[in-house]
Amino acid sequence: MPETSLKRKTIKGVLWNSIEKFFVKGASFIISIILARILSPSDYGLIGMLTVFIALSNVFIESGLVKALIQKQDRTDTDLSTAFYTNVAIALILYFILFFTAPYIAAYFNEQKLKEILRILSLNLIIGSLNIVQRAVLMVKMDFKSLAFINFSGTVVGGGVGIAMAYTGCGVWALVGQSIASTLTMFIIFPIYSKWIPRIKFSIQSFKHLFAFGSKLLISGTVATVVNNISTVAIGKNYTPSQLGFYTRASQFSEMIAFTVNDILGGVTFPVLSELQNDRTRITSVYRKSLYYTALVIFPVMILMALLAKPLVEILLTEKWLPCVVLLQILCISRMLVPLSSINMNLLNAVGRSDLFLKIDLSKVPIILIFLAITVPISVKAICIGTLITNIICFFINTYYPKKLFGYGAWEQVKDYAKLLLPISLMCATVCISNHLFDNSWVQLFVGAFSGSVVYVGSCFIFRAVSQEEIKAIFAIRN
Repeated sequence: MPETSLKRKTIKGVLWNSIEKFFVKGASFIISIILARILSPSDYGLIGMLTVFIALSNVFIESGLVKALIQKQDRTDTDLSTAFYTNVAIALILYFILFFTAPYIAAYFNEQKLKEILRILSLNLIIGSLNIVQRAVLMVKMDFKSLAFINFSGTVVGGGVGIAMAYTGCGVWALVGQSIASTLTMFIIFPIYSKWIPRIKFSIQSFKHLFAFGSKLLISGTVATVVNNISTVAIGKNYTPSQLGFYTRASQFSEMIAFTVNDILGGVTFPVLSELQNDRTRITSVYRKSLYYTALVIFPVMILMALLAKPLVEILLTEKWLPCVVLLQILCISRMLVPLSSINMNLLNAVGRSDLFLKIDLSKVPIILIFLAITVPISVKAICIGTLITNIICFFINTYYPKKLFGYGAWEQVKDYAKLLLPISLMCATVCISNHLFDNSWVQLFVGAFSGSVVYVGSCFIFRAVSQEEIKAIFAIRN
């Protein structure tokens, strides 16, 4: 594909993916605020205890086959149907496993409510498995416009159901209802936009080919999911549901920005990098620019959220959630590196090296477990600090193979990010002065956010942290 055409396709994908994430995450954020003001921290804590089981099941259902479909350039309808039936079969098996193990999981956490909650919430696995391949079809087409509508519809309908249930006193079941209603809505809409339905086809050869690539991602995804959620399990086991609720709320707030940026750029860069897998020069250029422009956005936003965490929580969630402020501040700094690590890892998948992806993920496990073992007995705050340290270490590990394959490793990336140091420092100074001058939470939030943003953007142009020519070229192509 010509470079201009690819750039146009990429920018269009980023634009629509950004619109999707803005509206979907925005709606989800507003809904979560309303629910958090009605429900208690312990309600969120109960759902948090089950997060690892649902997340791990989703990894097994997807089985790495979706990324295998996207990465494969000569995919056929037989490949799609084979992946579909595989996903559904795994979903059914996992649902029955969770159904029968629910009493034991409830006993482990000493919360009998969890048995019925898990049995109902797990229905999402079966419903969601019916749309996984259809989502992949739209991603291959880079049809993020349709994905935006589907995800937004699911979020709004699910949110409406959840809020209605919360107002009628359903408690934790409002969160369960929200999740089920959202998945059902997307299940209904997906076939209309993907224009794909499974055929009665299943190929062992196709399965072997897809699974050869996807199996490494399955193992890696399993390890990553367990490691990423093990702190939630540890807090749920060793601390109260309310303390877990504070942690999950802080985690969700910090993930809202970091994972949104990650989803936007990851959803677009993976298909683009896959398309360029045989062109070393162009793939390196796209990879490097993706990392820098991600840092350009994610660093100031996450730091700004950390600086304004107290007024943000006080205004949006009320004072009952103030204990999560310090946790939010630590996790915001920690998760600045998540999108950057994701792009580094996506590069390996794009060039068909899921084996290296797996090696990197496995190498990080001992480090994460050691820090968790040290911090769990201390406090929830200590666990968050441990997460920050491990994320920094893991960033350097994630860049090892990209350095060997493309000559652009951790230190080269850090040197590029150093251009942002002065603009971010000026932004921090501006926000700190604003927080000191004003006592009112509303004034702190809006004045700090506005003045900090203006100073950062202005400084980026003044100190040439961003190229005006590149910005003009992007808008010229978009138009």
